[in-house]
Amino acid sequence: MIIIPARLNSSRFENKILVDILGLPMVIKTAVQVSALDNVVIATDSLEVLDLAKTHGFEAVLTSNSHQSGTDRINEAVNKLNLPEDEIVVNVQADEPFIEPEVVKAVINRVKEVKQNNEDTMIVSCYKKISSNLADDPNHVKVVLDENSNAIYFSRAKIPYHRDHYENSNYNGHLGIYGFTKKSLNKFCSLNSSKLEKIEKLEQLRAIDSGYNISMVEVESRSFGIDTQEDLENALKIFKK
Repeated sequence: MIIIPARLNSSRFENKILVDILGLPMVIKTAVQVSALDNVVIATDSLEVLDLAKTHGFEAVLTSNSHQSGTDRINEAVNKLNLPEDEIVVNVQADEPFIEPEVVKAVINRVKEVKQNNEDTMIVSCYKKISSNLADDPNHVKVVLDENSNAIYFSRAKIPYHRDHYENSNYNGHLGIYGFTKKSLNKFCSLNSSKLEKIEKLEQLRAIDSGYNISMVEVESRSFGIDTQEDLENALKIFKK
């Protein structure tokens, strides 16, 4: 199941999930984008979004308005939906209206492998190669991997530091798509927030700090989350073509 956490209020871009994206509200455009992959549910704190989802034929769950993260919101939703413990749950952000279905499918497939092989993995996520210039932007989160493609660390800083200053060095840019089973999602949300999570404002660090693995899948993607009006204008320029 794909669950889209949809908090109405946003500090940097008010009501951004309702803005028009090629004829559809952003949250609905995101749902449509991934709807061929699996059942899609929108988890929201807003009656307006709840009604909007139903108008467009999507199931929606009303959740608390006190959640600190989208992961906590989808966790409430999966428990309200009474999903089985081994159900695959994928968190796709509502501000990713141009996310390629192939990216989400890659995460789903990796979670299936984790289940089949009984691997010691709490979360599956993904990354793409980004340029050194793009890595300078703290809004583009970077991830460092071990030899088994598990995440060692996520940061807004430009990591790893290339001491020899390679001009054409690439970095691993994290995409905020997360795959769980219901059981591992429940476990993640039961963990206490960590110091590093609070410093970087990156909740996935909670898992690493607590000794759990995050398996990373390399993908190709042109999409990016829309956090500001400028992001929206840039995305429309790119994807209207």
